[in-house]
Amino acid sequence: MPHNTLVRSGLFLMLVVSGLQMQGQGARTQFGEGLNPVTTSVPFLAISPDSRSGAMGDVGAATTPDANSIHWNPAKLAFLEDNTQSLSLNYSPWLSQLVPDINLVYMAYAQKIKKNQGFAFDLRYFSLGEIQYTDQMGNSLGNFESYEFAFSGAYSLKLSNTLSAGVSLRYILSNLTQAAGQANIGDNIRAGQSFASDVALYYEGERFVMDGGQTGRFTAGMNISNLGTKIRYTETDGGDFIPTNLRVGTGFIWGLDQYVDLGFYFDMNKLLVPTPPLRDSEGNIIAGRDDNVPFFQGVFQSFNDAPGGLSEEIREIVWNFGVEMWYDDKFALRGGYQHEALEKGGRQYATLGLGMRFNVFGLDFSYLIPTTRVRNPLENTLRFSLFWNFHKAQS
Repeated sequence: MPHNTLVRSGLFLMLVVSGLQMQGQGARTQFGEGLNPVTTSVPFLAISPDSRSGAMGDVGAATTPDANSIHWNPAKLAFLEDNTQSLSLNYSPWLSQLVPDINLVYMAYAQKIKKNQGFAFDLRYFSLGEIQYTDQMGNSLGNFESYEFAFSGAYSLKLSNTLSAGVSLRYILSNLTQAAGQANIGDNIRAGQSFASDVALYYEGERFVMDGGQTGRFTAGMNISNLGTKIRYTETDGGDFIPTNLRVGTGFIWGLDQYVDLGFYFDMNKLLVPTPPLRDSEGNIIAGRDDNVPFFQGVFQSFNDAPGGLSEEIREIVWNFGVEMWYDDKFALRGGYQHEALEKGGRQYATLGLGMRFNVFGLDFSYLIPTTRVRNPLENTLRFSLFWNFHKAQS
């Protein structure tokens, strides 16, 4: 790979990972005015890792707790069943229609301790497959593997019978360009590293009885995830924002009878990352604000820096809807939808899935159906998750 294509290759890798067809100001120039998506480094952190939420339109702030709650809302861990010890293994092929060796593997373990506390840890590994590097003459410099991973630990505490708080800490490694350094085609190339944290709240109301003997219960949740330092791939690199995100959601669980529960869930997501400003041909800002700021300043700036003003800020919100029906706590049918404005990436899709529980063992499946022309890396791909609940084995 020639020296002058190294940066271009790095941008291509980020494009593959995020699945977006539009990138920053280039998108504005190529596709027309108004296209201005917010992009980040290590977007693999924002990929829905499990098939349960993946089948419900990627909702998760207020869904009932399980081992994967550490990703969606760590505050839910305190509401796990008493003495629960749960393990979840999840696999998601990525861009399976184009390449065979890009995938996300996610493992999570959660445990309830005492009656009002819970903890969990997870490991996320994103493989970008093997890449062959060549020099300017086309001679091979070797094959190298690019990958990213993150490791997290979380703790949750009940503040009352219906409210809990949670925090998590995360280490992130992004090895996208270190192979280029090993091939001696770039100077000062290194793997990017970052540390981040999540801060979350979760509300789970008491069940109440409605007319006809049916029951209801409200849930709500909030998670500010990936609050952390920028990723840097060279000594002189100013760094790129990681996907700091605000997720707020609510839910209602309707008990139709002693066997059937029907859950309705709704999430709103907004990246707490500065929006790229509109620049003229000389690079001067003509609308919006400078996005080259420290990460913590970028969190607050992200609420009022869009070049299009408040209307563009609202379009940066991603809307997620999900439905889940359980029969006898053993079989589940799921569906959902995500809507993102076309000028912000256009990731709009419907999801379907099912779940099964067999005493201590469970299976979840999900399938994604795009509803726009914007291609999705998960389209026409069956994802699956394995689940173990050791508490049920002891009871």
